[in-house]
Amino acid sequence: MYRLKRKFWRIILALGILFAVGGLVNQPDNGKAALSQGIQQLASWGNQSQRSSQPTTLPPTKQQAEAVLTSGIRSQLGSSVSWNGHGAFIINNNQPRLNANINSAPYAVNYKDRQGRAWRGDAWLNRTTRQYRNRSETGNGATNWRPAGFLQAYNLKNGYRHAYDRGHLLGYALVGGIRNFNASESNPANIATQTAWANEARSPESTGQNYYEGLVRQALDQGKQIRYRVTDLYDGDNVVPSGAHIEALSKDGSLKFNVFVPNCQRNININYATGAVTQR
Repeated sequence: MYRLKRKFWRIILALGILFAVGGLVNQPDNGKAALSQGIQQLASWGNQSQRSSQPTTLPPTKQQAEAVLTSGIRSQLGSSVSWNGHGAFIINNNQPRLNANINSAPYAVNYKDRQGRAWRGDAWLNRTTRQYRNRSETGNGATNWRPAGFLQAYNLKNGYRHAYDRGHLLGYALVGGIRNFNASESNPANIATQTAWANEARSPESTGQNYYEGLVRQALDQGKQIRYRVTDLYDGDNVVPSGAHIEALSKDGSLKFNVFVPNCQRNININYATGAVTQR
C-alpha cells in the first residue's frame, strides 16, 4: 500500500510540474525565475505528502521487546542477549553458530516442531537463489490461507494500520530462485503469524526482519555465498511465535550476524497463546 501511495504522489508531482511549465514557459518577464520557484514549491509539497503517507515505523520500546524474553525464550537464545537500541537483540555477540564451509548446490529446507508449528528455515544461498520478479509473476501471490493465531486487526492508530503479516522464515527474495522450494504465502512450514513491524521494518533505526534480509540480499547480489538460518521461537504451547532468531554467515566471512527480532509492535498488545490483539 505504501508503494502505491508513493507512486501516486510521484505522478501528481510530475503532472504539477508539467502544468507549471506550460503556464510559465511563455511568460516574458521573470519566466525562468517563476518556473524555478514553482517547481521547487511543487517538489516541497510532493516530499511533504510522501512523508505524511509513510507508515510510522518506530520500533518497539526496549520494555515492550524485553517482555517476550521469558525464561523459556531466553533458554533457547543462550546467555548473551543484548538490546541493539533499534528494536532487536544481538545474540552471542553477533557471532552466528553456523558452518559456511560448504561445497554443495544451493538449498532451502523447512522444519516444523513437534507441535506442527513453523519452526526453522535453513538455507545455503548464492546469487542464483535470488528472486527479482514479484509474486504474481511466479505464481506465489497472496492466498486466503492463514497461519495459526492470525487474528487480524485493522485501522490501528499511532503506527502500522494493521497488526499481522504472513511472516516467512525464508524470504521469497532470498530463496524464490530455488527450484521446487515452496516460497508461497501458504506454506505452513515456512509461514507463521508475524507483526507488521517485525516483518516489514527495514531501516538501521528500526531493525525488523526485512532489515537483516536486506543485508543478505545485498551480499548475494555481490556474488557472496551465504549460510542462512531463521528459527521461530515459541514460549510453551503458544501459537504465535515470540520472535525470529536470524543468523547469517558468508563463506568469505564478510557478512555475519546473529540476532533476535521480537514479534511485537509498538501500538498493539498480543496474546501469544491465541493471537488476539488489542490496541495500545
